[in-house]
Formats: sequence, C-alpha cells, structure tokens
Amino acid sequence: MENVKSHPEIIQKTIYSILFTISFSHFINDLLQAVIPSVYPLFKEKFNLSFAQIGLITLTYQLTASILQPFVGMYTDKNSKPYSLMIGMSFTLFGLFFVSIATSFYYLLLAVALIGIGSSIFHPESSRVAHLASGGKKGLAQSIFQLGGNAGSAIGPLLAALIVIPFGQFYIIWFCAIALIGILVLYKIAIWYSDQMVLKQQNKVAPEKTTTQHLSKNRIIFSLIILLILIFSKYFYLTSITSYYTFFLIDKFHVSIQQSQIYLFAFLGAVAAGTLIGGPLGDRFGRKYVIWISILGAAPFTLLLPYVSLFWVGILSIIIGLIISSAFSAILVYATELLPGKVGLVAGLFFGFAFGMGGLGSAILGKLADDTSITYVFTVCAFLPLIGIITGFLPNIEGEKR
Repeated sequence: MENVKSHPEIIQKTIYSILFTISFSHFINDLLQAVIPSVYPLFKEKFNLSFAQIGLITLTYQLTASILQPFVGMYTDKNSKPYSLMIGMSFTLFGLFFVSIATSFYYLLLAVALIGIGSSIFHPESSRVAHLASGGKKGLAQSIFQLGGNAGSAIGPLLAALIVIPFGQFYIIWFCAIALIGILVLYKIAIWYSDQMVLKQQNKVAPEKTTTQHLSKNRIIFSLIILLILIFSKYFYLTSITSYYTFFLIDKFHVSIQQSQIYLFAFLGAVAAGTLIGGPLGDRFGRKYVIWISILGAAPFTLLLPYVSLFWVGILSIIIGLIISSAFSAILVYATELLPGKVGLVAGLFFGFAFGMGGLGSAILGKLADDTSITYVFTVCAFLPLIGIITGFLPNIEGEKR
C-alpha cells in the first residue's frame, strides 16, 4: 500500500487548480442565487405582489439557505459526501426551472425554496474542499473561494438585467444552462475529493494539530458568539450598501440610476479585492489582527460617509469595501481552528448566519427607511463597525503557533 509520502499533496501542497475550480463553482452558485432578487420588479408587476409578499419570497429563500446549512455541515463532518456538491447544484437548477415557468405566488415560493436548499448543500462541503486543497494556507484558500462567490453575486444581477428583464420570466430558463456547467465542474471536483478521502483513509493521515487544546469549552463557545456578533455587524452594514446605496446616492446627490450603478459596481469590485487579500494577510500576520482591523478599522470611514460630497462618497465606499470585506475569510478560518475537524459545521453556521443577517438586515433597514429616510439609515449603520472592538475578547490562539 502506498504511504503518505507518495501523496504529499494530501496534507502539504496547496493545490491551486482545485482552489480555482471550486472558486469557479462558487461563482456559478452565487451568480444563480443573485438572479432571483434581481427580477423582483418583474414578479411584482406580473403577479401583482405586495411588498410583504416580496419579503416572504426573500424570507423563504433565506430560511432554507441559512437554517439548513449548519445541519448539513454537521452531517458531512461525520459522513463526507463529495457528490453532494452536484446534488446541491441540481436543486438550484430545478429551482430556476420552476421559477421560469411559475404561474402563481405559491409556485414561486416552492421554487425559491429549492434554490435555497441548493445553496445550503453547496456551501459547507465546498468550503471543506477549499480547506482540503489549502496545503495549510487556509486563509488564502478561503479568500480564493470567497472571491468566486463575490464575483458571482455582482455579475448575476447584470446578466438578469440583460437576459430576463427585457424578454420576460421564461428567459430565466437560460440560467439552467449555467447550472449544468456548474454540475459538470463539480463532478470533476467530486472525483478529486473522493480520491483524497480514500488516500487519507488508506494512509491514516493524522488529524490536524490544534492550538486550542488549552481553551475550555465555555471559552470556545464564547469566542464563537463573538465571531457571530462580528458577522452580524459586517453583514448588516454590507446590506445597507448593497441594497440601498443606489437609493442613497439618488436621494442625496440626485444622480441618475445609471450613475448610481457605477458607484455600486465600484464598491462591489472593492469587496471582491478585499476578500482576496484578507485571507493571505491572516495567514501571515494572524487572523485576530485582520478581523480587528477589518471591522473596527472601517469605522472612521463609515462614520464620515453620510456627510461628505459625492466624490468622497465614491472614494470612501471603495475604502470601506476593501477593508470590511477582508474579515470573512479570517473569521471562518479562525472558527475552524477553534473547532478543528468541524469544517462543515463551521462553514454551514457562518455562511448560514451571514445569509440570515443579510436577509434580516434588508427587511429591517427597508422598514427604517420607510419610517425615516435613506440618509438616516446610512447614518445609523455607520456605527455598526464599532462593534469590532469586541475582537479584543478573542483568545490569541495563533500566538503559540507563531
């Protein structure tokens, strides 16, 4: 039987081909997820929906996409299922197909529930693939993985605007072709993943060393709660930008819709860039410091943004995007080090919580904007990054490792 030295890539080598492939599949997954909210205006007009019904569509998707993820992650931690990645993308494919032919509001709810289930299956196991291919560079691996998702979220609405909005609901079916490409890509990933599992089992690869053995169970739980609070502050603020930034610019500076979209795309580009650099910086300098700087460090710029001119709003939004987006990869890897061997659970919990906070934040901030003003929403949300100060309560689990 071959020994582990015959396969150093199992535990030592960073396998970039796999990282970029799983990142591409993340790009496809999040692109397809982003199509649905992009065509809400079309659904509202065609089915004569109220804003409450639009909110229920979002809630249905967010519940299936967020609540199921930790349970999927816990199951796959104990029972690795490489081909479940294809199953997840298949749920998304069928959901998109049903959305394209939906004839009623309840039909839409069923369809978006399938898409949410697809996302809940995809994220925990795909995060495990990135972890497995990291070769120890966990932050870099998560950043490459996250970059694909962020790019997909940005491009999905553009494709929906080009393909669906001008021609109608049925043209959503064209996105099923993209889902098929995703299934083929994930089939290749699943073969590699299965081979790695077999090799690990044959060679009895030792479990990861952990630097958290000295931490009590209560301290680990407390640290996880802090990380979830940080996710809350990050995603509530990001929701204020991604959902309402264009309305803020139009309301305060009277720019056109097209001009506001340019500013939004600049922000989303900065988010993608920040995601890519956050992981490697965490690998090199320590994840706790990156988390601290990423969230608390954005506060001076978020506090200034509601009060400056249009030019500086553009500049500050890019700076905020670069800084605040670098936290997620560091938070996710830090959490996996708190719970070694629980990559699926951690990914499911944190992706699910992030999705849930995004959906909840959108609803709460929308209600607040209705009751006050969009500028007031940005003024209030500007204080959210100050929550980053609680990062100081996290244990320095990397100190011994360094």
